[in-house]
Amino acid sequence: MTEQNYQSNFMQTYAERGFMHQCTADIALDKALKEAETEGEPLTCYIGFDCTASSLHVGSLIQIMILRHLQKAGHKPIILLGGGTTKVGDPSGKDKSRQLLDEDGIEQNKNSLKQVFKTFLSFGDNASDAMIVDNAEWLDSLNYIDFLREYGRHFSVNRMLSMESVKMRLEREQPLSFLEFNYMILQAYDFVELNKRYGCRVQIGGSDQWGNIINGVELNRRLYAVDAQNDDEIDMARELFGLTSPLLTTSSGAKMGKTADGAIWLDSELLSAYDYWQFWRNTEDADVVKFLKLFTELSLEEIATLEAYEGAQINEAKKILATEATAMLHGREAAKQAAKTAQQTFEQGMASANLPEVALATDELSSAIPAFKLFHMAGLADSGGAARRLIRDGGARINDEQIKDENRELLYAEHERDGAVKLSAGKKKHILLKRAG
Repeated sequence: MTEQNYQSNFMQTYAERGFMHQCTADIALDKALKEAETEGEPLTCYIGFDCTASSLHVGSLIQIMILRHLQKAGHKPIILLGGGTTKVGDPSGKDKSRQLLDEDGIEQNKNSLKQVFKTFLSFGDNASDAMIVDNAEWLDSLNYIDFLREYGRHFSVNRMLSMESVKMRLEREQPLSFLEFNYMILQAYDFVELNKRYGCRVQIGGSDQWGNIINGVELNRRLYAVDAQNDDEIDMARELFGLTSPLLTTSSGAKMGKTADGAIWLDSELLSAYDYWQFWRNTEDADVVKFLKLFTELSLEEIATLEAYEGAQINEAKKILATEATAMLHGREAAKQAAKTAQQTFEQGMASANLPEVALATDELSSAIPAFKLFHMAGLADSGGAARRLIRDGGARINDEQIKDENRELLYAEHERDGAVKLSAGKKKHILLKRAG
């Protein structure tokens, strides 16, 4: 989109910090947001999250940050959890059908996801406080025939076949189930239902959701036109808006949220504050400024100062990015401790007591273990073969001593210092191995 001189606080932030990709009617939306901000009456907006995993990862953080900026601008965020749509599966961006979960699995995931949002957003009874809604509330009780008669007639199969998520599957001759084909209708219905129940007027999502979002905007318009019997009678106060952000990849083309070591979870039970800090510290040079704008709340003036850093100074900007991003998720003290641990480990060569810990049963550590097996058992390699390659490539260390023989017999008791053994895989991944109990 061309850059606009937006008047509302939210749209200014959205554009200036790099969230803008597409909008159904950006000037009209900006006007509605500005009026709401001036009158102190928040505009209600939503983002949907299906319950396909027990946690969200960094790939979802851009959407969470948008909701946070929305709330800071005085508007009301709705987090729509897909207790209903998860039973169908969103085909967007997928080469094959998602694995369908049972009711218990969806419920467990839903409860876990709620905790992530409570870290970033304020909940309560104030006008701009966030709320969590489950679309199973209306989707589970739908009467199929009545639903098709009232809403299905507003969707053209020709148009649905042209949607990117459908077209991609068909062009690659990959199966697309009729169940998945219905997903876009259900998402459009969600938008209309949220408007009826909560006065929600904006749906926000990643750019892969553009077609689904447009369907909701147009479904509302068609339903209202039928009620009004005349397009000219449609009140702009009933207009719905769609807004998207770019799908984020790193400068090298990698997908955000996943690394060679696995997903970067937004859950301290699945990923420590230290490992989360390290993920941001390892940002590619070309991405530092972009990520500072998207994933921290540093002012644009502060970021402009960091943008001027060159050479080795860029590493200082990366540390600031890591600390600010970690503070938002894990708290300021945990972020400071992660930064301190990293400094001790990498800049002072110390085996810090604050490194992530891995505990193995005492009987597993009571006898000598081949080096490759120990690194695999400790989780520093995905397999015995990967552990062997790590050692052959010179990336394995025990208490900062390089291990050169993959079959070297290691006895835990001989290397234990202050109740732990420090194991390192490469320059950036370190753990303290301890006896369980």
